[in-house]
Amino acid sequence: MQETRQNRIARLLQKELAQIFQGQTRSMRGVMVSVTRCRISPDLSICTAYLSVFPSEKGEEIIHNVNANEKTIRYELGTRVRHQLRIIPELRFFIDDSLDYIDHIDELLKK
Repeated sequence: MQETRQNRIARLLQKELAQIFQGQTRSMRGVMVSVTRCRISPDLSICTAYLSVFPSEKGEEIIHNVNANEKTIRYELGTRVRHQLRIIPELRFFIDDSLDYIDHIDELLKK
């Protein structure tokens, strides 16, 4: 039962975070940020979001900016989901480099 609720809340947070990042990155030309996966703790207090950044060279810079603005992102998330969640979880952001790993494996297989 708890597993299903965690998954529903994680999908909700992933969708809302993606919309937040889409709105914020419109001002930055040539950069695209997408939320590939969200995981939420069993007590619903911590949300771990994995971000995919294109181009991947700017990944470290983007993740640094996102972590610096974590409180404003959490506030905006809270205004969007205030009717669905009682407590807005603490946000943690990490780079999802699985696409770079897949490209590297493809290059190795082509050789």
